[in-house]
Amino acid sequence: MTDHFAAALITFRDLLEEARSAGDPEPTAMSLATVDDEGQPSCRTVLLKDFDERGFVFYTNTESRKGQQLHDRPKAALLFLWKTLRHQVQVKIEGRVESVSREEADAYFASRPRGSQLGAWASQQSRALDHRETLDQRLVEFEREFEGREVTRPPYWSGYRVVPHRIEFWYGVPYRLHDRHEYRRVDGEWHHQLLYP
Repeated sequence: MTDHFAAALITFRDLLEEARSAGDPEPTAMSLATVDDEGQPSCRTVLLKDFDERGFVFYTNTESRKGQQLHDRPKAALLFLWKTLRHQVQVKIEGRVESVSREEADAYFASRPRGSQLGAWASQQSRALDHRETLDQRLVEFEREFEGREVTRPPYWSGYRVVPHRIEFWYGVPYRLHDRHEYRRVDGEWHHQLLYP
């Protein structure tokens, strides 16, 4: 019996590596779509930091707009677009969202450049900012606070894992006769089918 989910992950891994090899400037960039409490969709670009059989991981300020939307409605859609491959490729992923463990968040935060770590403290992401100088001043304050010591992870900064129930691979073909492969989990089992373009 074919393990369709494993096949989908292998396909994703191979395409990501191919995009890297083809010189894609941001192969891990993905659009993240969430919905607010009024049903209004919101979309932004984030970076994939890890993926495995548990799901697809990104990190952010949990008090940001997307963090609040994911807290209130823990479902999301991701979209990768790679134009550097022999065929233009899109990968669409839909699923529920869960927080990564504290240990995972700490380990990833520790791997970030110091400037990015300090920026996580200085930025009150998605809140109104009166002047750019205010942000610059906050950065200076946190540089002083952490001078000579390790920058710890802010309590409001963590990661999310999109646990997929649907993955679609879309391959661009001339005359809009695209190839579409859908992998979908139904009643705990993964199924694969082709879709009309």
